[in-house]
Amino acid sequence: MLDYRIYEQIERYLSGGMPAEEKAAFEALLLTDLRLADKVQEHRQLMQAMQHYGQRQHLRQKLNAIHSGMEAEQTVPATEQTPPTWKVFWKKHSQTIAVAASVSLLSVFGTLFSVQQMKAPVRQQAARYIELRREVEKIKKEQRALINGIASADATAPAPRSARFSGTGFAISADGYIVTSSHVIAGADSVLIENKAGLKYKVTEVHRNTDYDLTILKIEDPTFGGFGKLPYTFKTASSDLGERVYTLGFPREDIVFGEGSLSSASGFEGDTTSYQISIPLNPGNSGGPLLDDKGNIIGVINGKQAGQEGAAFAVKSSYLLQMIAEMQQNYKLAQVSMPLNNALTGSSRTQQLKKLQDYVFVVKVYN
Repeated sequence: MLDYRIYEQIERYLSGGMPAEEKAAFEALLLTDLRLADKVQEHRQLMQAMQHYGQRQHLRQKLNAIHSGMEAEQTVPATEQTPPTWKVFWKKHSQTIAVAASVSLLSVFGTLFSVQQMKAPVRQQAARYIELRREVEKIKKEQRALINGIASADATAPAPRSARFSGTGFAISADGYIVTSSHVIAGADSVLIENKAGLKYKVTEVHRNTDYDLTILKIEDPTFGGFGKLPYTFKTASSDLGERVYTLGFPREDIVFGEGSLSSASGFEGDTTSYQISIPLNPGNSGGPLLDDKGNIIGVINGKQAGQEGAAFAVKSSYLLQMIAEMQQNYKLAQVSMPLNNALTGSSRTQQLKKLQDYVFVVKVYN
């Protein structure tokens, strides 16, 4: 379909000019065509910006007309029967003046804020978004080694190499595919995964998409016999504002549960591929699953906003599913064994967590 036809359809959809049947078909297409959904979102923002600009222009014209009226009134002498010009003007235009004053104040503060933002170094702007990869603390590891007697003077075996970074990952198929955030394994020589029960496997990178900050790993271990049936499924439709959501991850050595709500349908600076969630997160949470109350995977945790506690972000699960489809096509892999049924729906939160823990891993990065 040509671009102009696409934008014509988008404009009719946003302006409410589509018949009900065509609108339903178009909305169904949005659920499967992520690029079209992004175009609709961008066009909606453009139309809103144009509408705001038109309102400002209308206000400016109104103020110009008032000013011209004041100049005309100044040429007519006031009589005893005629009230002073300023009283007539105030009675007629007081509401407009109040609106104009508000707009002026907003413009001034907006300009001041913009100047301050321009003065800030570029590196400070980039630092507003924090990737949640955890750097393993060398001092604490050395202390634990001393306490356990590993570093005793008469030890002859070399100490095991420690992971430098860590994050979180979780199973996406029964046959050993894991997803994590791309930035978690950046610069890795080798990667190991380990779950709460101590189950460890060596993994290799299979497919990466830096646009979504997602990487798919594959367990490469002859002892691995499969995960069995995964207890969760992946949600393809968009989730709603205010939905209760939760996550599991490894911001420290033990697995940590976090709970909150879905606070925005877009991520950092309006990124339509992500959600914003109100869960306090820490380095090490990147790559963890984001689930709704029914136990559906709706996203993959990947970052937070600096200085805004509880403003975290997760890539939407629909983009993960699209990436899995691309991986199978590009590498001509056999069908990835994705979960079809959700065993978490209807269970209490504590029961859901017990079933989930075996499928969520700490991702250890060595380099």
